[in-house]
Amino acid sequence: MRRWGHRQTLLALALLLVIGGAVGWTLTHPPLPPLVIPTDTPAETRWDQWGATAGGSRYTEAAQITPGNAMHLEVAWRYSTGELGRRPESMLANSSSETTPILAAGALITCTPFARVIALDPATGREKWVFDSDIDPTLRIPDQYVCRGVSQWHAADQPPGTACATRLFLATVDMRLIALDAATGRPCADFGTNGTVRIDPGPVHHPGEVKLAGPAAIVRDTVVIGTMVLDNVRAQAPRGIVRAFDARTGRERWTFDPVPRDGGPDRDWHGDSRRTAGAANVWSVIAADPVLDMVYLPTSSAAPDYYGGLRPGDNRHANSVVALDGSTGRLVWAQQLVHHDIWDYDTPAQPTLVDIDRDDTRVPALVQPTKQGFLFVFDRRDGRPLFPIDEVPVPQGGAPGEWLSPTQPRPRLPRPIAPQALSADDAWGFTPWDRAKCRALIGRYRSEGLFTPISTQGTITYPAASGGANWGSGAVDPQRQIYYINTSRVASVITLRKRAAEAGGSVKLSATEDVSPMAGTPYEVKREWLLSPLGAPCTPPPWGGLTAIDLRTGKTLWDVPLGTINDRAPIPLPFDLTYGTPNIGGPVATRGGVLFIAASMDRYLRAFDMHNGRELWRDRLPGGSQTTPMTYTTGGRQYVVIATGQHLWFQTPRADQIIAYALPMK
Repeated sequence: MRRWGHRQTLLALALLLVIGGAVGWTLTHPPLPPLVIPTDTPAETRWDQWGATAGGSRYTEAAQITPGNAMHLEVAWRYSTGELGRRPESMLANSSSETTPILAAGALITCTPFARVIALDPATGREKWVFDSDIDPTLRIPDQYVCRGVSQWHAADQPPGTACATRLFLATVDMRLIALDAATGRPCADFGTNGTVRIDPGPVHHPGEVKLAGPAAIVRDTVVIGTMVLDNVRAQAPRGIVRAFDARTGRERWTFDPVPRDGGPDRDWHGDSRRTAGAANVWSVIAADPVLDMVYLPTSSAAPDYYGGLRPGDNRHANSVVALDGSTGRLVWAQQLVHHDIWDYDTPAQPTLVDIDRDDTRVPALVQPTKQGFLFVFDRRDGRPLFPIDEVPVPQGGAPGEWLSPTQPRPRLPRPIAPQALSADDAWGFTPWDRAKCRALIGRYRSEGLFTPISTQGTITYPAASGGANWGSGAVDPQRQIYYINTSRVASVITLRKRAAEAGGSVKLSATEDVSPMAGTPYEVKREWLLSPLGAPCTPPPWGGLTAIDLRTGKTLWDVPLGTINDRAPIPLPFDLTYGTPNIGGPVATRGGVLFIAASMDRYLRAFDMHNGRELWRDRLPGGSQTTPMTYTTGGRQYVVIATGQHLWFQTPRADQIIAYALPMK
């Protein structure tokens, strides 16, 4: 971490100037109201998969915690995974905590960034069993060690209590899919070879260029996984193959390549698609509908991200929602959300499946948030848009050799959940001095709104490639049909530079920028945040937000900042500077009317009133909070659980704790 210096001294002076405009002078705390606990809540609730359900609802019927009592929440138990003392510094420094636990076989199941699976008593946090996948400590993952969570499957033809009747599936960064008995943590010997299927990533530039990070999708008796391909290393990147396996045997059932290679009607590559070997991979989380026997893939951009001259055409099915038959892998429908992506605007989040009332009919729908700040809503049976989508003209004039789409899709509703244009007049600063610096900085680069071509001059992307939305996705109240989503709202500058003859083949990282080689193209790419001399974003706050949207009408119900910047201030502040922060992770909705989310850079777990966005409660976490919480009721008591730890992107503090919150026991 960089030490405080001249920039931080200036920031301290600027903060003193804006104290009068700060939001929330919280110097005293009013007494808590009496604790009232509803009695009409289920004694036991479920959280079966990473997103609560296979369709990623991130919703629970638990209703003991309400807007009237959430301020009474307290720590119920803590558990340390012990990873801080178990791993070498090289692994710890290159890891991120992004896991969300699930409930399976009467236990709370989680995984660490290093693919240790841990089962805990959900009421006490007592350890039941541990499985270590034995990731090689000498393995050098160039991006990050991560495990977002495990998935579970039940054998309908086996009685409860039978070994491996309930299985957990763990996907590892070293390309293994492992099946475990949910009751004991022992490998299921009949799956693959002694419980493991090893996946061939194909030709790779170096170990870790392809890895598994997201939880598998389960649809009936099929296990479906995507891959994470390291961005911008080379044009001839590995292929973004999606694979499906038999849940019992591990036998491969089908594969799907999002880049059509047979010249058929789905192909939209002007020229030979083999010129770009791959990407368009699924690094985020797949959603599944077991009733329809369909899986829904959020695909990423074709390789490399920021120059597409070698892959002319719309590049379908990159940057799309792709619906496949779960049993066969057959393409059912696809909707492309970005044509010929050169902005790293991957489809970043698990689609959310929810039924929506339309014209006296309940429609099985899919909601897909995007990095650029759109929400697309489709009939998940056939891909029909539930709100009209227009093809709108976008800026032209790309770098020499580039191919650009003349239009891009834009839904008429809901309105964008993040700002999408930045001019010099929009520049923000703590003081007139740094605002003027930001005005000059914005004027230096191309900034013509969303989809401004990436250039050698330098192009402002707003939202940045981090979003808008990211992998945390949203949560939905299925009764009220309201969708809740968090977003980042900052800008970056992307600059193409001529590749030097001696250019290397690896990504160069620093605290403020990175340079990627894009080998095989005429350019390398530099990415940096658009910051003032004080180190704050040049974009107007809030820099992170939380939004509620009515899915029946497309109307935005409320939008509030998410996070404070107090942690970034060089002096202690006696108030909340609620400007929002960039965030990673997602929200959780409850029948009790309370939304839980962490995600922000200030290390708080928060509770919000789902009806109006009012913050009800928060608690400071010991480490980074770039994970999605979950909640459940067991033994008549509702718990809210979150994993806390370092996140590589945000450089948040390290920790290895799982923390459960609950209302006080009477």
